[in-house]
This record gives sequence, C-alpha cells and structure tokens, in this order.
Amino acid sequence: MAIQQKYRREEVSEVSCCLKYIIFSFNVLFWMFGLSVMAVGIWAWTEKNAFNNLSKLTHLALDPAFALILIGGITFIIGFTGCIGALRENTCLLGSYAVLLAVILILELTAGVLTFVFKDSIKSQATEGLQTFIVHYREDPDQQNLIDWIQEDWLQCCGIKGPEDWDFNNYFNCSSQKVGSREACGVPFSCCKRKLNEIVENKQCGYDVRKVGFTDDVGKRVDLIINEKGCLQSGEEWLERNMLFIATVCLISAFCKILGICFAQNLRADIFAQKGKWH
Repeated sequence: MAIQQKYRREEVSEVSCCLKYIIFSFNVLFWMFGLSVMAVGIWAWTEKNAFNNLSKLTHLALDPAFALILIGGITFIIGFTGCIGALRENTCLLGSYAVLLAVILILELTAGVLTFVFKDSIKSQATEGLQTFIVHYREDPDQQNLIDWIQEDWLQCCGIKGPEDWDFNNYFNCSSQKVGSREACGVPFSCCKRKLNEIVENKQCGYDVRKVGFTDDVGKRVDLIINEKGCLQSGEEWLERNMLFIATVCLISAFCKILGICFAQNLRADIFAQKGKWH
C-alpha cells in the first residue's frame, strides 16, 4: 500500500512539475521586469523631488514617471503571484494570478471596444493631454522629454494641430518677446526637420519660426525647417499604417493571458488532486 501511494504521488508530481516550472520561468522574468520598471519610475520621481511636492503635481495620470511606477507595480504583483504561487504550489496565489490576468484581459477588451465606439471622445481626451504637455513643457523634465520624443522621433510632428499650438506655452507664446523670452514665437527643437548627416543637433533651430515672413540665415522657408503637421493627425495616420501590427500584438497578448490562466488553473487542479491522493 505504501509503494502504491508513493507511485501515485510521484505520478501526479510529474504533471505538476511541468506546469509549475513553465509558469515559474515566465513569471520570474515578468517579476524582474516589473521591479526594474518600477525602480526607474521611483528614481525619476526622486530626481524631480516629486515625493515631497505631491500637492504641486497636476494631471498625475499624465506623468511618465507615475505611469512607470503604476505599470511596473502591476507587472511586479502579477509576476510575484505567478512565480511564488507556482514554486510553492500555493493555490491561493495561483488563483490570484489567474484572476489578475482575467481582470487585465477584460479591461483590455473593454478598452478596445470603447476606443472604437467612442473614438471622438478619445480624440478629444488625447487633444487635452497633448495640450497639458505643451503648457507644462518647461516645468516637468519627464513630460518635456516625452513630447520631444513624440515630435522628433516617433511622429515627426509639431504641436497638436500645428506649430501654432505652442502659443499655449508661456515661453513660446509670441507675446512673451515683450518680457525678453528668446523662445517667443518659436517652437522646440524637436519640431525641426533633422538634416542628413547632422552630428550635433541644433537646439535653437526653432527660434522665431512663427514670426511673419520668417526665413533662416540661408533663406529657407519655415516649411523646410520645421514639421508643420500636427501630432494628432500624424498619430491617426500612424495608427492606420500600423493597424495590422497593433492587432497582431493585441491578439498575441490576449492569447498569452488566456494561456497563463489555463496553466494556472490546471496547476491548481493538479495540486488539489495531489493533496486528495495524499489524504
């Protein structure tokens, strides 16, 4: 009887071990990734002393550092529950892992449907977000770096609907030339078109470009110096060009979550069965 019980225990453990280490291997990577992202976000907040000035923060959801902390924290928790739950064969943690994956999957599907149904409202929210970035461009280095990346590297655009949107910022507003702002009636350097084989980037290329009749030192027109297309239009065109790629990524992400839920539930079932065999 003892030999038969030992045989059954080893047989069930073999099935559990396969699922256990698959879940453990994948989730230890997510755990470390989430911890790294969260650490970068906390470091960014510490650098700008945000923890001591929480009352001064505006539009917290648009703060890139806060977004890193939030995404990293969620990833860390999911990776932790999956990793430790599988390693310790803890049915409670495995159940939590499956529930978290299911909740995120439902939220992603809901967000996708709502984005399609309320696309005009989403467009309006994106406009308000970009306007906030422009207004606080010189006040938050993270938001400044983000909008520079959007305008220069990602979409090659300028402003929301065009360069004139930089009037929302006190430094670039044309009336600011009365108080001696050198950037008045200009745009950030990230609006400028990069020159071929340019080694050192000209940080002053956007000065005065919105003044009437402006031409640079060699007589170039404004449209040859800066990108005149707004980021909202460029973003819509980018989505249209990459719709197939985005849909593929979303499907792969959903499949991985469903697979994770199934693996976690199967492992829980094996653990319960194994405990039943022992007793």
